[in-house]
Amino acid sequence: MEMVKEYVAHLDNKKRITLRGAVYQYYIVKEHKNGCILLEPRELTAPKSISAKTLSEMDEAIKNFNNGNVSSVIDLSDF
Repeated sequence: MEMVKEYVAHLDNKKRITLRGAVYQYYIVKEHKNGCILLEPRELTAPKSISAKTLSEMDEAIKNFNNGNVSSVIDLSDF
């Protein structure tokens, strides 16, 4: 693995460390018994879309609701 940067970092008073020029906002930190610490970038992304199957099941549920095809009333007074 090619080294891109090397610098000395230290912990601040709150036991935090700062990464200079960090490309990502989130990292997965892996600490090994030998003292090595590995940072792997973590990209948080929103789901791309709702699947076609899920959309069809939602449409079917609404159709049943509108037609009155629903379960009996559930008593939630105990909660």
